[in-house]
Amino acid sequence: MILEKAGFEVFLAEDGEKGYNLAQNLPDLILLDIMLPKMNGIILLKKLKEENLTKNIPVMVLTNLGQEEIIKAAFDSGASGYFLKVSLNPNELVKKINLFLENPNFKMDPKTLVFD
Repeated sequence: MILEKAGFEVFLAEDGEKGYNLAQNLPDLILLDIMLPKMNGIILLKKLKEENLTKNIPVMVLTNLGQEEIIKAAFDSGASGYFLKVSLNPNELVKKINLFLENPNFKMDPKTLVFD
């Protein structure tokens, strides 16, 4: 609701398989959680980045998992950004989304992230 109120068109997927199918419609940006049923976010991210059709869609990981090995796996799999849900208020989330939409090739430096 927050994103729709900010003017974004939002499509939701309850699991990784549905997220994969929705990504075939070529959204401008994907917000991806790691903990998903049927296909976790890391596997989904790898699949999206391996395919010519979806490989250029920026993917912002938005999760509550802040372990270094998960962050590394996300960036190694092609994530453009990584944020903890608990650390972002709605206004900050909208700002981050706009940053990625305005700069589709932008990638965060994972070395600057410390969540543990």
